Amino acid sequence: METAVVNFSPEKYSVELRQIPKPEIKPDQVLLEVAAVGVCGSDLHQWTADHSWPVNYPVVLGHEFSGHVAALGSAVEGWKVGDRVVSETAAVIDLQSPLKHAGKYNLDPTRKGFGYGVDGAMTKYVSVPARCLHQVPDSFPMEKAALTEPCCVAYSATVENVRIKPGDMIVVIGPGPIGLLCAALAKLQGAIVAVAGLEKDAARLEIAKTYGCDIIIGDYTEWIKQGDGLGVDGVIDAAGVSSTLKTAIDIVRPAGWVSKVGWGPQPLNFSIDPLVQKAVTLQGSFSHNWPMWERVLRLLSTGMLNIDPIIGGEWGLGEWKEAFHTMHSGEIVKAVLRP
Repeated sequence: METAVVNFSPEKYSVELRQIPKPEIKPDQVLLEVAAVGVCGSDLHQWTADHSWPVNYPVVLGHEFSGHVAALGSAVEGWKVGDRVVSETAAVIDLQSPLKHAGKYNLDPTRKGFGYGVDGAMTKYVSVPARCLHQVPDSFPMEKAALTEPCCVAYSATVENVRIKPGDMIVVIGPGPIGLLCAALAKLQGAIVAVAGLEKDAARLEIAKTYGCDIIIGDYTEWIKQGDGLGVDGVIDAAGVSSTLKTAIDIVRPAGWVSKVGWGPQPLNFSIDPLVQKAVTLQGSFSHNWPMWERVLRLLSTGMLNIDPIIGGEWGLGEWKEAFHTMHSGEIVKAVLRP
């Protein structure tokens, strides 16, 4: 038996430490001894019961994780016990799906991810399909490697799904972990970036400054005046509410783009006619695939993408509640658990 952080029902705050059996592995899986696991906003949303995706209760939380290979399934090749790895999140996919063959298995409708569809990594051991693994360079700390996944989410939204040119004016709405990582990646591409938030986001907006970004609280007008007055070239909507899409459509220039990566369960109550009138491209962005992971690991391990500013602290598994509360309050951007 092992200790795990379990989300056991759809009721608010239905998360607790439980004893669960050590997982068994199938022929195509490895048993991973978890080194570090990041707390994601989606973990917090399941904890506070304001998420908008189906959850297979009870389930062990945690989908951002690094670890060491502890055992190999009989059909696994190319890996050995002791390897330092990170895991993708697509725990269950249809291997015969056209999307899988196209390399877009992250969009497979049958996909089930760690932490909501199958047991995740807020525990000592987790079973992982070998196809999900990526090698972690020896010199790269495991607590940082655990955050490869949110970096891949941001990479997908900021690099893969849109085209940023040096000198573009970009606004990122929402200074959460994904928003700040999107801002950092937009800066790497040569954009002029502002991160927008609320007064209560002051601590997180200060982190945006460390990435060389301007900050916006309230009115966007003055910042947009730096350009030609027609609006910004692109908006990355990384907020967890639906209403920010209206702001994004309002401030983007004609023929500009909006990349929507933040989830918001609330219904829209505004017209999207301006999207049509301005011929704006609205791009949804979800998850990631193998090539993105390899590229992001390269950015992280070389230091080109610095995630030190977003790591707010490390907690033991038994201190999960303190980690959740500290992150949920906005005091820090990212909490990391060390099982």
